[in-house]
Amino acid sequence: MMEQQPRSYGNRKVAIIGSGYVGSTVAYALSLRDIAREIVLIDRNREKAEGEAWDIRHGIPMLGTADLYAGGYPDCADCDLIILAVGRNRAPGESRMDLADENVHLLREVTASIQKYYTRGVILVITNPVDILTYKVSEWMDFPNGRVFGTGCILDSSRFVRCIADYVSLGTGVIQGYLVGEHGDGQVPIWSRVSVGGIPIEEYCKEANIRWDESVRAELAEKTKGMGTEIIRAKGRTHYGVATCVCQLTDAILNQRPMIGCVCSPLMGEHGVRDVALSVPSVVGPGGVQQRIRERWAPEEYRGFFDAVEKVRTILQHL
Repeated sequence: MMEQQPRSYGNRKVAIIGSGYVGSTVAYALSLRDIAREIVLIDRNREKAEGEAWDIRHGIPMLGTADLYAGGYPDCADCDLIILAVGRNRAPGESRMDLADENVHLLREVTASIQKYYTRGVILVITNPVDILTYKVSEWMDFPNGRVFGTGCILDSSRFVRCIADYVSLGTGVIQGYLVGEHGDGQVPIWSRVSVGGIPIEEYCKEANIRWDESVRAELAEKTKGMGTEIIRAKGRTHYGVATCVCQLTDAILNQRPMIGCVCSPLMGEHGVRDVALSVPSVVGPGGVQQRIRERWAPEEYRGFFDAVEKVRTILQHL
């Protein structure tokens, strides 16, 4: 078990780097949930950041109390959480990995700007390809283990649960399930851990007379994997889903409510893997990723995970 991180920094202040669709939606969701005390939007287009901040501020007096404003990198100095939502998003037909070269270069500049003022806090990476960028930002910042992490497969896992719930015609609250590995084509559903109301899904489906076999699992996995692409095809971008997931993570960090989520961080020997950032079930709290949970998976699930390790590691070696 890794060293316990500090319980809280106490400011409940969040900086969001990037005020595009994702960054501004995260700011809006955090404001509605009233999770943070102070939210600063930082963007090289200061006018855009100010417009987003004003727009959100005009509505939250009825729902939230956060002080939200546009600022600059000096405002990162006393943050509990810095969220990186800057970078080019996927266009229709692109994979997340197609963004690697461009967004690695951009986040290197952003990280250098943060380092000038950084004193404390957790860094959460949203920008894609999130596994690559989480590893690089962690390398550049040279922080303690877990202080930099990425959203990883937490949104994929949410989509996965939604697909399963729809298939068995139940609410999402009774479904437990997640994906590991890469946030992208290398995501791996851990079917051996999926349950319905605490009952293994295969057992539940047998008792409920619901078809459950390899073809059903393959169809649900493929549907989950393609959801982001389908949303981008339909509306040009995704931003609501990840903003909701970021709210959960922010609450865990700022308000001392640790949670378990399938997020990515540089692995430190879990499943025999180092020198790459991928998603595994992790305890997220005030210090970031406080523990990565080691558990047993089925042999084919391990194979999928190790395939993702090699894929992401190969890309890292060429950056």
